[in-house]
Amino acid sequence: MDRFGEAYLRTQRRWHWAEACFWIAVAAAWFVFPDNLVLGTQILIAALFALSLDLVMGYAGIVTLGHAAFFGIGAYAAGKLGQQGWSEPFTGLLLGGLAAAVVAAATARLVCRGHDLSRLMVTLGLGMLLFELANKASEWTGGLDGMLDIEIAPLFGVFEFDMAGRVGYVYCAVVLFAWFLLARHLVRQPFGLSLHAVRLNPIRARAIGLDTAAALSRIYVLSAMMAGTAGALLAQTNQYVALDVLSFQRSADVATMLIIGGLGQLYGGLVGAGGFVVAQDALSGLNPEYWQFWLGLVLVLVVLFVRGGVVELLRVGYRRALVQVRRGRP
Repeated sequence: MDRFGEAYLRTQRRWHWAEACFWIAVAAAWFVFPDNLVLGTQILIAALFALSLDLVMGYAGIVTLGHAAFFGIGAYAAGKLGQQGWSEPFTGLLLGGLAAAVVAAATARLVCRGHDLSRLMVTLGLGMLLFELANKASEWTGGLDGMLDIEIAPLFGVFEFDMAGRVGYVYCAVVLFAWFLLARHLVRQPFGLSLHAVRLNPIRARAIGLDTAAALSRIYVLSAMMAGTAGALLAQTNQYVALDVLSFQRSADVATMLIIGGLGQLYGGLVGAGGFVVAQDALSGLNPEYWQFWLGLVLVLVVLFVRGGVVELLRVGYRRALVQVRRGRP
C-alpha cells in the first residue's frame, strides 16, 4: 500500500468526538433509564446482530435474507448448554458464536461464490431449512413451545442476572463494545479496503490480484460468529429461546434496522437497531393490531428521503453546520 493509502487509513482509525459521545450515552442509559433496562438490553442485542449484518451486506456486499440462521444457532447452542447444566455465561457465549461460525464455514463457499440473486435465494433457503429443522427437532429445541429451563450462572460467580435487567444490560454492552472494536479495527485495515473493492467491482478486484472468494468467506464467517454471539446473549439474558430466533421475520427486521441506520457505516446498525426497537415498543403499545403499518411507513419515508440512512444524514448535517461556522468566522 502506498503512503496515501496509509495516510487515509490512519485518518479513519482516529476516534471522533461523536463516537465517544455515543458510547458514553450507552453507559449513561444504565443510570438515566433504570426502569427500562430490559428494553435497553434488547436494543444492545439487536445492535450486535445488526452490526454483524453490516459487515457482510454493507462492507462486503453479500445480500442475505437468512442471517437469522446464525443468530438462532447461537441462541440454541447457548440455551442448550444452560439447559444441560453448563451455566457459565462466558464459555456459553463463546461456544454459541463458534457454533454459528462452523455452520457459516460449511456454507461459505456456496454463498460467497454466487451473485446477488443467487446469494439471496441460497441464504433464504438455508434460513428456511434451519427453521424447519428446529421445528421438527422439538425434543432438542422445544419446537413451538421454545427451549425452557435454561440456567445461567452469575457473572464471575457474583453478579446474578435479575428481572430488572441491570446485570444483563452491562453484560450486553461490554460484549457489544468488544465486538465493535474488532469490527472497527478490521474495516479500517487493508482488509477493509479489499472488501470495499470486492463490493464495488469484483471483476477489477480479481484483476489486481485480490482473492475475492477468500475475503468474502472470512468476513462471512466472522459475521456469523458475531450474529451467533448476539443470539447467545438473547438466550442467556432471557433464559428462554423461542423458535422465532430462526424466522425470516427476524432476518427482515435486522435488515430493516440496517437500512434505517445506514449501510456500511458500523454505527448505522447500532443507531438503526435503537430506533427500530424503540419504535416497535412504542407503536405496539399504542396500537397492538396495526403497529407494523406505521413501522412500514417509517421505513418507506427513510428510504425515500434519508438516502444513506440516519447516520449519513447526521454526518452530512454536521459537515454543513461546520462549513457554516467556518464561513462565519472573521
